Amino acid sequence: MKLILYSADLSHDLELAFADQGIRAGFPSPAQDYMESIDLNSELVRHPATTFYARAVGESMKDCGIDDGDLLVIDKGIEPQDGDIVVAYIDGEFTLKKVRFEKGRNCLWLVPANEEYKPIKVTEENDFIIWGVLVYNIKRQLRR
Repeated sequence: MKLILYSADLSHDLELAFADQGIRAGFPSPAQDYMESIDLNSELVRHPATTFYARAVGESMKDCGIDDGDLLVIDKGIEPQDGDIVVAYIDGEFTLKKVRFEKGRNCLWLVPANEEYKPIKVTEENDFIIWGVLVYNIKRQLRR
């Protein structure tokens, strides 16, 4: 999965109406009686100096719910852990994959979430860096 990267614009608050009581997927409720506001910048961005947005391109992570066109929130300030979904830079390209650290060996794996793609073994010979950790995946429900 390739990425289109964007910086986070935090120069102003982004307050939207927010139903703090939750939204039920059953019968309608008078939710507008309980509306407050929520600032999406403060909700989605914990570390402003190290947070970026990206647009997912491709299908290699579809089995974990990340689809082509999804908006991703990535934090470069988080130390990656085994099993995290990361943005990695490998041999001249950015990619989004799960990271698997192989104990006792000097390598790690970048693992897709689609069996049509093969895991990528990363060794000392690769030009490689874990660029950031995925913290949110924002989906568009209506495609127009």
